[in-house]
Amino acid sequence: MSNKPLQILLAGIGINLTIGILYAWGVFTVPLAEALNVDAADVKSPYKIAVFTFATCLLIAGILQDKIGPKKVAMLGVTLVGLGLIASGYTTTLTELEFTFGGIVGAGIGFSYACISPSAMKWWPKGKKGLVSGLTAGGFGLASVYLAPLSTSLIENYGIYDTFKILGVGLLAIAIPLASLLVAPPAGYVADASEAKAAASSDDINLTWQQMLKTRQFYQLWVMFLVSAAAGIMLIGSIGNISKSIGLTSEQIAFSVVLLAIFNTGGRVVGGLISDRIGRVNTLALVFLMQAGNMAFFTTITTQMPLMVAIAIGAMSYGALLSVFPTITADNYGLKNYGTNFGILYSSWGVSGFFGGFLATVAGSTNNTYFAFAALLLAVTVIAFFTKPVDKAAVLAKEEGKLKAAKA
Repeated sequence: MSNKPLQILLAGIGINLTIGILYAWGVFTVPLAEALNVDAADVKSPYKIAVFTFATCLLIAGILQDKIGPKKVAMLGVTLVGLGLIASGYTTTLTELEFTFGGIVGAGIGFSYACISPSAMKWWPKGKKGLVSGLTAGGFGLASVYLAPLSTSLIENYGIYDTFKILGVGLLAIAIPLASLLVAPPAGYVADASEAKAAASSDDINLTWQQMLKTRQFYQLWVMFLVSAAAGIMLIGSIGNISKSIGLTSEQIAFSVVLLAIFNTGGRVVGGLISDRIGRVNTLALVFLMQAGNMAFFTTITTQMPLMVAIAIGAMSYGALLSVFPTITADNYGLKNYGTNFGILYSSWGVSGFFGGFLATVAGSTNNTYFAFAALLLAVTVIAFFTKPVDKAAVLAKEEGKLKAAKA
């Protein structure tokens, strides 16, 4: 194997390390509220809009990169992130910030992120695709480990607006050259000589999004991703309130944020690695069981140490989802149309936050919400055991049979 696969992998990790600004948003909240003269709670809106735009543009970018390749789309994405950050440094109202950060930065993250995993996985053998997916996704999760303290220092020395400008310029200088390295392998490329004999097998068949939607497995995966992602987001979002309720200091809360980032990143890498060994569905079932147990555990927390353990388990489980679901999508439906196919599946992550909020409203209390999620996670564990690999050859054969019958 040449050094090209490693080059693509490292470039992808590097890009994700630069665009993972969403995980450091908490650092900007108070300075922005003071600069814009608004309540700190209102400053969540640019972040929420960015998350929604990110999920939406990931689907659009997935379609584009399948057609024109990852390089142009990724370069557009990182350019939007950089320019969006610079523009955020000139905002004077919350509405302007919602447009520059929520709209432009969010779109740029979606366009960039959509290209990294597929371009990297196409260069590596099937037995390492889970690890590759985990490593690239890990860069996104790890970004806050350095972005949070870096941004804090910049804000203290230069102010919030100049911090946005500095981060934007730095990102453009670093990420654009990295994005230019993302290219798809040439036609006929085989990552491992031992895989050449399997080139005509079902593993080499690629299904379109229309064909994907006709498979039962897509809807099983969609529901599993929705529930598990909602559970992870709910835990991450509640850590601050739990920390305050049990009397943690600001330093201890800051430590919990760093711990979350580290285990979130570790979960992405470990989850991908384990899925290469024991299978994607088996890994998902294990993650769901860990999440279910952790949900019940959260109802008993009254001191710092149990909270740290729960954060570690929750963050690692959530991180694993973001490496296993992309890989199982590639396994089931092929890599040719992966960008489009995973973009559609990723819509479940896009609505998971709304689903979690709805469940919390119905449950009526925090503990009831934890138990409700635990029950749902056990239910999707059962679904996982009944989720079989997609027989792509059978899907195509069935479709061809219907076409012949229609012509007859």
